[in-house]
Parts: sequence; C-alpha cells; structure tokens
Amino acid sequence: MNKSVSIYNALCLPVHDVEALIQGQIIAAIPRKLLNTGQTFALYPVDISTIEIEKYYRTSFLPNVQTAIKQVNTDKVLIKAWAKCELCEILDKTTPLDILSQLTIWNLETLEAMIQKHQNIFLAYLRVYHLSQPLEIPAIPNIQDKLGKFAPLPNNISASEDKPVLSDQVFIRRKRQLENLEPPLHPELEELQSALLKIANNNPSAQQLENEIKIFLGWSNAPNTNTSDLAWIKTITTLGDRSIEFEEKKSNYQAGTDFENISRQSLDFLGFQVENAYKGGAGGLDLYCSQPYPLVCECKAGRSIPDRAVEELDRIGKRHLQENYLQAVRLIIGPGEHTRQLKKSLEKSAKISKTSIIKAMTLQKLVELKAKYPGAINLIELKKYLEPGQIDDKINEYIDKIEKEIKLRSHIIQAVKEIPKSTNQNSVTVIEIRSHYNAINKSTLTDEIVHDLLIELSSPLTGYLGREKGNDWKTDKFYYLRDLAIN
Repeated sequence: MNKSVSIYNALCLPVHDVEALIQGQIIAAIPRKLLNTGQTFALYPVDISTIEIEKYYRTSFLPNVQTAIKQVNTDKVLIKAWAKCELCEILDKTTPLDILSQLTIWNLETLEAMIQKHQNIFLAYLRVYHLSQPLEIPAIPNIQDKLGKFAPLPNNISASEDKPVLSDQVFIRRKRQLENLEPPLHPELEELQSALLKIANNNPSAQQLENEIKIFLGWSNAPNTNTSDLAWIKTITTLGDRSIEFEEKKSNYQAGTDFENISRQSLDFLGFQVENAYKGGAGGLDLYCSQPYPLVCECKAGRSIPDRAVEELDRIGKRHLQENYLQAVRLIIGPGEHTRQLKKSLEKSAKISKTSIIKAMTLQKLVELKAKYPGAINLIELKKYLEPGQIDDKINEYIDKIEKEIKLRSHIIQAVKEIPKSTNQNSVTVIEIRSHYNAINKSTLTDEIVHDLLIELSSPLTGYLGREKGNDWKTDKFYYLRDLAIN
C-alpha cells in the first residue's frame, strides 16, 4: 500500500525541465545545493524565456519548449507533480559532460558554462510522481531568484506514490545508465521522436508512433487502454442476433442497416479497406473490401440466415464486380443458431459457391482480440481460415492460436523481468532467458526461437524489452521495460 507524503515546499526549476521530468524524458535536475536522499518536494515550473533557449537545451529537445512555455501564467502556477530525491552527486570538470548532455536535455555548452561559473554542479536523481489532482497556486514573487532553490507552498500537499511517471524497472535502468554515464542506446530514435512531435498534434498516426517510441526509450510507461471509445464492439452480437419482433421501433430494413453499419465498422477496425462505392441498399452489395485482398460480404440480421442468402450474394456480387467476383473471398455474417434443415441447406450452398459463413458473435470475438492487441490479427494469415461453409470453429481456432502466441511472448517478458531479481544483473542473455522459461513452463524452446522472440519484443514498435547488442546473437543481452498483459 502506498504511503501518504506531506509536501510543504517546491523545488523551482525551468518550466522545460519540469515538463521533461513529468514526461519521463529526464530523471535528473540541477539544484543549487546538495539534496538529501529521500527528500521530497513539489516541482515548481519557472519561466526562463528571458534566456536564449536555443543555447540552453539540446536541439532535439527544442520542439518541447513551445509546449512548455504555453503552460506558464504570470499570476497562477500549476503544480502537476512531486519528486523524491534518490541520489544527489557533485560533478566537476572531470565529468564527461558530452555524455551527460546526451542523457539529459541540456546542451554541452550550458553544462560547461555551469561548471566554469560554479566549479561544480549538483545532479539530483529524481523519482517523479503525478499528483492525483494538479494544484493551482498564486505565482511566487521574484521567482527567478529562486531558480534551483526551494520555495514554500501556501499549504501542504498530501501526495502518494501510486502514480509514478516511470515504473520501478524503467527508473532503475535509467538511473544506472545515468550514474555510469552510459551513452544512449538509440539516439536516432530520440531524433525521430523529436521530429514526430512537430506534427503529432494534427496527425494521429504520428502521435501514436511518437508515444510508442517514448515507451521504447523508457520515457514513459505503457498507456492504459481507453475502452470507452470501444463500447460499440459489445453490440455486434446483439445487432446481428436480435429478434425483430421485439424491436417495436425498428423495421426489418432499419435492423438490417444497423447490422450492416456495425459490420462495416468491424471490418474497417480489423484493417480491411472498405469501399463506400459499393454501399448496400436495394440491389447493392452490403460490403466490399478491396485491401489487403478482395472480400465481398453480406450481412443478415434477425433470427436466422435465409437459405437464399448465398445465391443472393452470388447474383449481386457478379453483377457489381463481374469477373473480379471470382477472385474475391465471399463472406456472410449473420445470427447464431439455425434449424438443422436450414443449416444443411446453407452448408451445401456455401461449399458449392465457396462462401464462408460466420456468426455475429465470431466477428465480435475477432474485433475484441484486435482491440486488446492491436497488432495481433494478420489478415493475410486470417484468409487461410476463410474456408467454404460455416467456419466459426476455424476462426475460433485462429483466435486460440493468436492468444497462445501472445501468452508465450508475455511469459518470455516475465522471464526477462524475473531473472535479475535473483542474479543481481541488469540485463540477461538469451541462454539464461531460454533456460528460465523452459524450466518454469516445462517447454523445449531453442535458443534461436527465443532470440527471434526477444528481437521482436525489443523492436522500437513494440518496446516491451530493451536490447544491448553484442558481437553476435549469442552475446546479445536484454532487459525489461514493460509488461504484456494477457488477462
């Protein structure tokens, strides 16, 4: 259980430094005096726009500067975080300041000027925590004079450690890297993150990639999945299987349109490119997907799929797509159970026409898997399971296969996380990970298979693990960054 901490003062730092600490981009600050280990305080952002920002910070950090400046108000100040000092050390001119610059946000010239002016500087390692609610306080007069020093708060703040900016494992790794002045492992990704930041506000794809890079670099934890925007997924089965008689305000046409719309949203969410030119209606195709392969889809809401559904799909598909229909995957999505005679008739028609039939519930399962693990469904691989006839069992087989693969990767990550606890190592080898995994899970994975999985999990686009590249794959080492939840 996280204990409560009473905060009565604040360390006054440049607003850009405070923002970088809150974003997890840095874990250190430069106070004007030596701090005590365990000392706690709020972080007070100070406007330093009077100095030449371009000469103070590294070029890659400059895109963050304008964002931070907008948060400064001359009358009120927003306190968003507090920190605990984990270590404070004295640095002098013998310190390799070029590497320190690479590991922080300050440029080399700034650090050299500080050392020259004061003979040494204090570097405080800060474990930063978000406040449960940001606190707005009156701006402190003459705050520039307090830069790097402490200022009293109007009232004590009660805070807890339940909202750390970085996880324990990530902070420990970053602290070790800074203490040992180990050069950053991925400077090119830091440059890419900086470039993406310039366009992220108006480009959701750029914003997503920028967030994923920050997670991989250890600048932030994995975000919590916001399920509020995905509530529609739970309605797929209901809209497909409902009995029209009990929907007093819904006509057959409206019920069918509702299910067609949710099916369209589902296929688009899965990654298909749904073409609007073939929209449903009388005599029209319900759905046509052009990528990654042609797929023609008929949606049937109600109590059962009519026995003529396959013939209707053939007739309408051939009329609209002509010879292209023969190359398309054909799919009917409809309600759950059918009578024995209807099921037999549908199966026969479907196999003759090479048409797949799935229940609305099965479509919902696919979409739920995609929502939980965005990269899990490979539509090219899924195509192999779209056989003629009723294929719910085949799709469930595919879903089970994917879930087992995800579970394997989650357990590999846990092995990388657990081994250092008993060996006092920061990173571990492929052989150690394979041995630990096989012993715990009674498996026979080879070193080559485990290494392939580790490379995948340490990719910048996944960011579950970090990698210290060796001379060859046998000397590569890996360390934990974040969990892959499988619950």
